[in-house]
Amino acid sequence: MNYISVIERYHDYKNPIHELMASIMAGAFDEAFFNDDTSLVKSMKWLRHNYPFVDLMFTLDNQGVQLSPNISSKLISHKNFGVGKGVDRSYRPYFIKANDNDGIVVTEPYLSTSSHNLCISTALKYKDKSGQVIGFLVLDIDLAHAIEFLMGDNKRKRFHPLFISVYSCIVVGLFCIVGILLYSAGSEIVSLFISPSAEDLQSKPFGIIIFLTLALAIFDLGKTTMEEEVLMQKDIFRHSSTRRTITRFIATILIAISIEALLLMFKSVLGSPEYLSSAVAMMGASAALLVGLGIYVYLGAKAEVLLKGNMFQKELIK
Repeated sequence: MNYISVIERYHDYKNPIHELMASIMAGAFDEAFFNDDTSLVKSMKWLRHNYPFVDLMFTLDNQGVQLSPNISSKLISHKNFGVGKGVDRSYRPYFIKANDNDGIVVTEPYLSTSSHNLCISTALKYKDKSGQVIGFLVLDIDLAHAIEFLMGDNKRKRFHPLFISVYSCIVVGLFCIVGILLYSAGSEIVSLFISPSAEDLQSKPFGIIIFLTLALAIFDLGKTTMEEEVLMQKDIFRHSSTRRTITRFIATILIAISIEALLLMFKSVLGSPEYLSSAVAMMGASAALLVGLGIYVYLGAKAEVLLKGNMFQKELIK
């Protein structure tokens, strides 16, 4: 997911995410964390197994200075075990919010200084029996991974590199075909310049246009596949992303059919009337495809507006 999709999904599922964060904090908290870093490591291993989106865990003193090192979800080595200890975190949003509240607090999304990913933090202020503040426990989660976890998208993400590899191979194959078609068109053009004849001048240009048209359509298909499936980080749960992909594919096919129909129309005008019926049929198919695409885009956009309206009304009710 890209950052825009992550933020949109966060606002869609803000309450469940905050509730989940609060429940994780309540279940993981132990007063021993402020005296023993090993207990933090054990707790992070448990969290990593059950909640793989939990990214970081550490404690602060009552002034916002970090007591423990950064306990990461990654395997901890001796080289980076002391990272973060002694750093002043009093300016960070989780400390400011937790310092003003007695319960579990959850921040809005922000860029983590440790992982450099979009994250949210939950923090809890711990007091002793006399009411004196001992410190704060802070948990960071990777927001994109948390949303994937909540939406049940973890398994698909594991196969995503395989999908990208397959799409990349298909695109390379399409571009190879484009190269062959361009070579064929170039050879025909060169032969027309070297040894032109009256018959070739009438027939070969149509063949050249067919080669170039097919090359254009196949190149556009490969380019669309590369952009949509390999280069862009699509949100498959968004109807707009699926609609955009289908629109681009259909538009590519529509352009190719329209050009081929025009070629057949030209051939029928230049003395081959047998192509006229096929040209008219292809033009009719192009028009029907264009109308169908317009209806699909209109209905899809309208359905998405209705879905967003329903979600907004549910938020208002809550």
